[in-house]
Amino acid sequence: MAEHPAKKTGQPRHAQDKLAFLLSLVPYLMDRDRVSVGEAAQHFGVPPEQIREAVRLIGVSGVPGETATYQHGDLFDIAWDDFEDSDQIVLTNLVAIDDSPRFSAREAAALIAGVQYLSALPENTDRNAVASLTAKLSRGASAEPSQVAVEASESDVTLALIRESVTNGVQLEFDYLNSQGEGERRRVDPLRVESVDADWYLRGWCHLREALRTFRIDRISDPAVTTQPITHGTADVTLPESLFEGSADDLLVVIDVAPSAVALLADYSPDNVETVEHDGVVRTTVRVSHYHGLKRLIASMPGVATVVSPPEARAVVAQWAAAGAARYS
Repeated sequence: MAEHPAKKTGQPRHAQDKLAFLLSLVPYLMDRDRVSVGEAAQHFGVPPEQIREAVRLIGVSGVPGETATYQHGDLFDIAWDDFEDSDQIVLTNLVAIDDSPRFSAREAAALIAGVQYLSALPENTDRNAVASLTAKLSRGASAEPSQVAVEASESDVTLALIRESVTNGVQLEFDYLNSQGEGERRRVDPLRVESVDADWYLRGWCHLREALRTFRIDRISDPAVTTQPITHGTADVTLPESLFEGSADDLLVVIDVAPSAVALLADYSPDNVETVEHDGVVRTTVRVSHYHGLKRLIASMPGVATVVSPPEARAVVAQWAAAGAARYS
């Protein structure tokens, strides 16, 4: 078959660019038993001749065997008749790919569950990309992953509404249960949605408090997107770099923490906090809005943090831990 004239693409491609392209093309071809040159060119947005050039290069690529020379089985192979006569690409021999590390079935199942959760978020609307990634994770595992499904929660629905209000620049109304167990109806100019570990937070201007506030999304209920435009935008107020801002009503708690975990307390540390290292731990001070929040903080640091004072804080955490342990007896 006569070769098609190469299309002029402007600047010549460097060897590094060719390698990067090959590293993308090979997995693409592996995921398909047969693909035409035209389909591949359309997928990558390149001229068909560039695909043909890359396929010819794949056909002479491989990994040398024990003899340090390239034998037939050490090279990729192509169904050359299909390629030259019909412009169809079929890989008939793969090298090195099967020797690459694989996820265990449990690891693949965990990753698939994470992908399913992320696909439920409003910004991840490319369902084809999600399905393709899930299929690749399944094929790349050492055994068939367990079938998993992630059910959407009430927080996911709330998160979607909040993102909608942020995108549209309109106010949001909701019932909020604060850390002290008090509920109030809030009207907020939503400015930013952020996550810390497994928790999601809304940062915005609260019209009830007439100040910037941070709201935990799992404490929000009955949200409603209004048609009222926000009155305080990111150009009008400065969002602090830290997610949590202290107030005069905060409670100060002294804790001992492992040196490796001190950095995890950055959002809870008062300004100019003093730390003292003794007996292999660091004694420092954290601020919390309520001892209920302290229980959550200590629970997130099992075995590396101990409450020292005040006695009331120690008692609250001890009672909470004892109540949890009693459920297993």
